[in-house]
Amino acid sequence: MRILKQRRTAKKRNTIRHAINVERVRTKITAGDTVRVMRGEDKGKTGKVLRVFLKKGRVTVEGVNIVKRHRKARRPDEQSGIIEMPAPVHLSNVMLLDPKTGEPTRVRARIDTDGTKERVSAKSGDAIPRNR
Repeated sequence: MRILKQRRTAKKRNTIRHAINVERVRTKITAGDTVRVMRGEDKGKTGKVLRVFLKKGRVTVEGVNIVKRHRKARRPDEQSGIIEMPAPVHLSNVMLLDPKTGEPTRVRARIDTDGTKERVSAKSGDAIPRNR
């Protein structure tokens, strides 16, 4: 019987390609943080981060990038219709807010006195607490 060479190479190539696609994006923004949108249609709006998609590099912010979805009722007691919900925004379009001034700031990392890593505002130097 003849051995299929293409199948072996394609499998190897696909595993490498998919391994690259599942790499997670490194971000200092977590769920519960307050961010401001810096680019796009909703520029200037602030809101709380509801969810972070690390594989896609996107965040869902409360009250930002509102889209309409036509939703079908899945249970008898559920109402079908058009539902407005926030859609994800790319991480590069949002900035974390400084806890002291409320202005957008870049974030640095610092090792605290007790050995834990904490996020620090680049503008004021204050620690940004993690909301978990």
